[in-house]
Amino acid sequence: MQYIYIPRRRRLIFSLCTLLAALLLLSGLVHAEDGVTDSSILIGQTVGLTGQIAGPVREMNAGAAAYFAQINKSGGIHGRQLELKILDDQFDPALAAANAQQLIKKEHVFALFQSRGTPHTQAILPVLAAEKVPLIAPSTGAMIFHTPLHRYVFNVRAKYQDEVRKAVEQFSTTGLKDIAIIHVDDAFGQDGLAGFRQAMEHFKLTPSAVIKYDRSKPDVKATAAALMTSGTKAVIVVSSATTASEIIRAIRMQSTMQVMTLSNNASQSFIDSLGTSAAGVIVSQIMPAPHLMSSILGQEFKQLAKTYALPVSYAAMEGFVAAKVLVEGLRRGGRNLSREGLVKAMETMRRYDFGGLMVSYSERDHGGSEFVELTMIGRDGKFVR
Repeated sequence: MQYIYIPRRRRLIFSLCTLLAALLLLSGLVHAEDGVTDSSILIGQTVGLTGQIAGPVREMNAGAAAYFAQINKSGGIHGRQLELKILDDQFDPALAAANAQQLIKKEHVFALFQSRGTPHTQAILPVLAAEKVPLIAPSTGAMIFHTPLHRYVFNVRAKYQDEVRKAVEQFSTTGLKDIAIIHVDDAFGQDGLAGFRQAMEHFKLTPSAVIKYDRSKPDVKATAAALMTSGTKAVIVVSSATTASEIIRAIRMQSTMQVMTLSNNASQSFIDSLGTSAAGVIVSQIMPAPHLMSSILGQEFKQLAKTYALPVSYAAMEGFVAAKVLVEGLRRGGRNLSREGLVKAMETMRRYDFGGLMVSYSERDHGGSEFVELTMIGRDGKFVR
């Protein structure tokens, strides 16, 4: 057997290098984040694929999925492909919380993305705080996700209360002073009601009616009947898709009063559910129009819609924009991606223009966008700006 002599100094250097390499490898294994490999980033989502909001969710998720597919096709993020694991919470807050736990503890996702619903997202908050997992772009505009600051929640859409204020302002300036609100009796409805009371006080108006209904067992007939006796000229409906549609149809059977609802109902499926009652209903929007070619965002969405056969709807636009925000944050997080690094990277997005929608974060503000405008459903079943 032939031996090769290595001087003692070289042997010592070689041993130290070998030890250092082993320590670096061990350090990488110890500190590697869940959901991140050399070739992929796993993102989790809990959302109502079935149940009351299934229609809008299909459109929203289609917009996000198309953008993720485009990013993956172009090489991913720092060489990593985006993967999305979705669990159906059936629009049930308790199931949303359980799904979040499963996604983080069992599926080992890196971050959560675009939950939907106010009480549903509220149920997730303790999980995020305990596990220090970021949630990007929850599809809710409730104030509780803005104030106080939740370090691991990054909002994209504007606040519901700003949407309600916009509606009250529109009604009052056009001479409709007798304004009512119908709201679901949960965290979403209470948030809308708070915004309504503040707006009415600001414009020195007194509500003609404040009507709430039970989320799990809505009595649509009684709700509409209570409104008819109030002398209302305009009503704001704070409700999710299916029940909102039923309430508006019940109102239209008895009155031609002006009806407005919020951006959570800004989907083509919602318009379709209204049928002949759709024309003239006002819907607030928190995204630029999906067909607006004067913006870079609209041009990008048009091309994406063509490539992936997307519905040209505000709901699909919301999913698309939310996906863009997540991808921008992941890019800023760099190759050595960590959850803490993603949080800090998101907070560097100061008044960042996504091509027609300004989104802004900082260490003290995770508000995202303030964009709100009103649209009306036309006789052709399309939103008119």
